[in-house]
Amino acid sequence: MNRIDKHALIFRVLIGLSLVAVLWGFGNFSVRAEPDADPAPTVFVVPVSGTVDPGMAAFMKRVRREISEKQYAKVVFEIDTFGGRVDSALEIVDTLLKIPPERSVAFVTEKAISAGALISLACGELAMAPGTTIGDTAPIIQSQEGPKMMGEKFQSPLRAKFRALAERNGYPAALAEAMVTPAKVVYAVERQDGTTAYMDARAFAELDAAEKEGVARKKTAVEKGELLTMHDAEARQYGFSRISASDIDTVLADMGVDGYTIERIAPNWSEIMVRFIGGIAPILMMIGLAALYIEIKAPGFGVPGLVGIICLAIVFLNQYFVGLANYTEFLVILLGLVLMGVEVFVLPGFGIAGFAGIFCVAVGMILALQDFVLPDPDYPWQMSILIGNIVRVVGSFLIAFVIGLLSIRYVLPRFSSATEGPYLQASLAGAHADSEETKRVAVGDTGEAMTYLRPSGKAEINDDIFDVITENEYVEKDTPVVVTKIRGNTIVVDRKDGP
Repeated sequence: MNRIDKHALIFRVLIGLSLVAVLWGFGNFSVRAEPDADPAPTVFVVPVSGTVDPGMAAFMKRVRREISEKQYAKVVFEIDTFGGRVDSALEIVDTLLKIPPERSVAFVTEKAISAGALISLACGELAMAPGTTIGDTAPIIQSQEGPKMMGEKFQSPLRAKFRALAERNGYPAALAEAMVTPAKVVYAVERQDGTTAYMDARAFAELDAAEKEGVARKKTAVEKGELLTMHDAEARQYGFSRISASDIDTVLADMGVDGYTIERIAPNWSEIMVRFIGGIAPILMMIGLAALYIEIKAPGFGVPGLVGIICLAIVFLNQYFVGLANYTEFLVILLGLVLMGVEVFVLPGFGIAGFAGIFCVAVGMILALQDFVLPDPDYPWQMSILIGNIVRVVGSFLIAFVIGLLSIRYVLPRFSSATEGPYLQASLAGAHADSEETKRVAVGDTGEAMTYLRPSGKAEINDDIFDVITENEYVEKDTPVVVTKIRGNTIVVDRKDGP
């Protein structure tokens, strides 16, 4: 084969390989270009019921993580709530806004009041069951006179959030703001072309002459001093709800979804437990702090200290699981417990270390109940949350202090009291174990406790220091005492009554 034939052969081989590569590329491209098909679309149904709290916010985050794996699945949130914490509601809204609006549907099964209305409007679509209600989202604070509506400083950022959600989903912004502020008057303005617009008094007054000429009729939709709360028919009339339906199947049929499979996502046992513990957190703090106080006043380390640490640990871990507490709060609480331990085991009495330990535990518990350190002026409700947490923690401390005192005075002595027999008939009644120390005191001598008698300690009697013990009670330092018994080399004292 000459050189020309060799070159021709190589050329033909290269042309053949190129054609194969091109054909393979087209075939591969055609496979990739085919759209992903979902032969059985999934519809996730998620309950949003009960009090809106950090536990619900954590549950909604888990829901979003699970549904993100299925690209085309729709999510129906069954709403039934009177509302709850503003910060938790805003956190849930931020989570829902990460779901494409065409995939999320809020279905009000009973009520969507306050924070429930905010969560409902964060979904891309809204549907309501017959007879259900939505609205009344004014921020409320508990005062001595009862529930009290917060002022403009609190309403303004919530109005802005409602306005943003309404504009996102095509709802009347003026009506959405009227759910928050009772001072707004909203008009239903019917135009000559048959359309209806909802606007507040200021927006209507700012219409130019041409726009006012196009108005056929104006009527008041929301009176001044009223908070907008709509039933299902009104929500549909005002352009919020797309349909009044008795079940999810009807809602999905109206949206053109068929051939679907429903998969319910419910809170698991740990999320239910977290929300339950969040509700009884003040009680657990009170029990834990009372147990720690008893441990400080009692000698050694026993059951009260263990109970106190377990109760506080449960509260902290609960807040950690819902995302409110982190390592900073843990270190602050741990520092407080260490200082209290130093007070119990190292330093006599109760002084700076003890008070510093209590302060650190209180600060750590307050921070563990919220997701901020200092209130942000842009979120005025954070100050109310901080004040509420301070009252909750300080109140737990005060009640724990009272419980601790009553337990030390009336409960613990019962555990050390003598019990009935049977006893051995032989006794040591005639035995003597006198010491030089006990010969210097006698029954009836008085003195003063030099240390805490819990129940043993030291007392000054007849200008001398003796090891003494009490029966069935604890005696504070510097308390007058009297010798009641001398058993062998043991001096028994009691609190001295009177001068």
